[in-house]
Amino acid sequence: MGSAKRSSPGPLGGAAGTTPRHVFVGSVTSALDLAHRLADEGAPHGTLIVAEEQTAGRGQHGRVWHSPAGGLWMAFVARPATPSELRVVSLRIGLAVAETLAGFVPTASDLGVKWPNDLLLGDRKVGGVLCEARWRGDSLRWVAVGVGINLTNRIPEELASEAVAAGNVHRERLALAIGAALEGLHLAAPLLHAEELERLARVDALRDRALVEPVAGMARGIAADGALLVETSRGIEAVRAGSPRLA
Repeated sequence: MGSAKRSSPGPLGGAAGTTPRHVFVGSVTSALDLAHRLADEGAPHGTLIVAEEQTAGRGQHGRVWHSPAGGLWMAFVARPATPSELRVVSLRIGLAVAETLAGFVPTASDLGVKWPNDLLLGDRKVGGVLCEARWRGDSLRWVAVGVGINLTNRIPEELASEAVAAGNVHRERLALAIGAALEGLHLAAPLLHAEELERLARVDALRDRALVEPVAGMARGIAADGALLVETSRGIEAVRAGSPRLA
């Protein structure tokens, strides 16, 4: 376990004088679950957990996330000053992670963000983001952010057509770079601002592609509230839930 340098309050409302922790562990059931436990014990904003492997990693909708040794399996404790829609938070974080990862892989031009929370290399999944909030009544206590990226870990045969590994990347440096990027985000901002939308448009893996799910039509970008915009026979629809499937 190491400690980051002492810092002043950041845009997410971290308390003055707190010291974010970097926690490196071996095998855990889930780095995200560990983040929740540490947050409940008072871990400050910026606490970063990096695991060698997860035995019960999870993705969106409770899906199993295969996370053996060789990949980057990390979680981040965020304490936004005010609550925000998790869909916006997930996209904001996904963009930051994709842009950070691009500085570490030679095939950066093939990196994309697939709404709502996937990272693609070419047309195959290289990583994902999962955000989980914890509340006390109407008060947001924290958001635990899980990030998983395939690096040199083995991809299961049954997933080889849809998943890919980024290759030999210095795992610890990548984790710290992502952690630093996340600390600089204004996660409490309720909408994606214009500059974020422009950056997302450059890496939007669905834009101008035909979809059959969650609605049939052409993907036309992402709205400020994090909705997927789809052009259908009825006009532009704002989709706020579902898993996209290309035609």
